[in-house]
Amino acid sequence: MAKMIHSMIRVTDEARSVAFYEQAFGLTVAGRYAFDGFTLIYMSNRETGFELELTVNASASGPYDLGTGYGHMAFSVDDIDAEHARLKAAGLTVGDVKDMPFEGKPFARFFFLSDPDGYKIEVLQRGGRFL
Repeated sequence: MAKMIHSMIRVTDEARSVAFYEQAFGLTVAGRYAFDGFTLIYMSNRETGFELELTVNASASGPYDLGTGYGHMAFSVDDIDAEHARLKAAGLTVGDVKDMPFEGKPFARFFFLSDPDGYKIEVLQRGGRFL
């Protein structure tokens, strides 16, 4: 069965956003990953394994238009290839399975699918930080 693991929002100021979520909801930084052009900050609390992923894009020059800002929910699965095949066979709109390395090592294996309204949902291979 799929397990919901994180939701992502784009932010313009990492320090300001981290401070807000720490103060407002008691979230703490569980992981920070600086890639080329963007940084991912995962925030969590002791109450649940669900995380908030803050994405900071180096190229952002102002506030995001939240009506068209990109964001997603994420679910982890035991077998990414089997889930991809199952969802595709069900006639759902699924993207290709992709691998994303970090510092030369495997970081994530995932694909996206769209819900009926066009919202993107990430499906990740369970393992590492994506349990």
